[in-house]
Amino acid sequence: MIDDLKKLKDKALEEFKKITDSEMLFSIEKRYLGRQGELAKIAKKVKEVALEDRPEIGRFINEVKGVLSDALNDVKTVIKGREPSHTQLDFDPTLPSGIKRGSLHPFTQVARDLDVAFRSLGFEVYDGPEISSESYAFDNLNFPLDHPARETMDTYWLEGSLDKKGDDRLCLRPHLTGGSVRYMQTHKPPYRFVYRGRVFRNEATDASHERTFYQYEALMVDKDISFSSGRVLVKTILKTVFGRDVDIRMRSGFFPFVEPGFEIDMACLVCEGKGCSVCSQTGWVEMMPGGPPHPNVLKAAGLDPSVWTGFYISIGLDRIVMMKYGIGDIRLFQSGDLRFLEQF
Repeated sequence: MIDDLKKLKDKALEEFKKITDSEMLFSIEKRYLGRQGELAKIAKKVKEVALEDRPEIGRFINEVKGVLSDALNDVKTVIKGREPSHTQLDFDPTLPSGIKRGSLHPFTQVARDLDVAFRSLGFEVYDGPEISSESYAFDNLNFPLDHPARETMDTYWLEGSLDKKGDDRLCLRPHLTGGSVRYMQTHKPPYRFVYRGRVFRNEATDASHERTFYQYEALMVDKDISFSSGRVLVKTILKTVFGRDVDIRMRSGFFPFVEPGFEIDMACLVCEGKGCSVCSQTGWVEMMPGGPPHPNVLKAAGLDPSVWTGFYISIGLDRIVMMKYGIGDIRLFQSGDLRFLEQF
């Protein structure tokens, strides 16, 4: 496998030398470093090698990814210098510019709508830090020590943290769920609260994936919360945001922090279920994981799982906004393009 990685690295570096424009750069980056790219395909085969060889191969995969990412960044710098910038476009700064009223970013608008909906159901709105620790991001959430989400291929670890553990190993939060434990540790049950904010994942971008995106989580914990309560909660929130009933489906899924776990999908409102790039031609969009908090998560929060239960959902705020406004590419939200933002 190491030989395959070396060959892949050499081949990719040769192709990088042939890149001449941004379109070609995007295509080649996706081919080698995308979610379904060449490097990802090799990484999936790690589970087939002997257990004692996996750490070495994992380190080599990260090394190759780092080399290719650095090389691509160098190419991006060169291409950026060749292509015309905004300052090179025809623009006369002496012409009067009409006064335009600003508006809230669509993320902010929808998040505030959700805040109103949850507050009407008796929930508190909570906020937490964007820098988390391994303890809150993974340990308290029942993630196994060898879970791939702990690797640098998924999580942005802060410089100087890689050789540390627990509270001393810091990262940009890869999800909000650790903040839920932080809340429960500092408040008394029962709980009904929501938690929203920006999260960070080390992954390739496409029409429905970003490296920086937004989540909106809700958690109920009490002595008697049924599964049907969680389903009603999801339906109520979606109806509040979209102003109409939205079809949902709940599929069995595995998430370390809930037991049992569910994948909660909603009918795609961009294509009305016909199939498009946002829903990968399926007519359904994966919106959130959900389910009762895992007993180990309740224990980490200082609760007795034989007494307390609950229901948890984590809404992909970006995808909710895409459905609400019929937007087909998640990358537009953070493009800084005023032509896009002025529509809101």
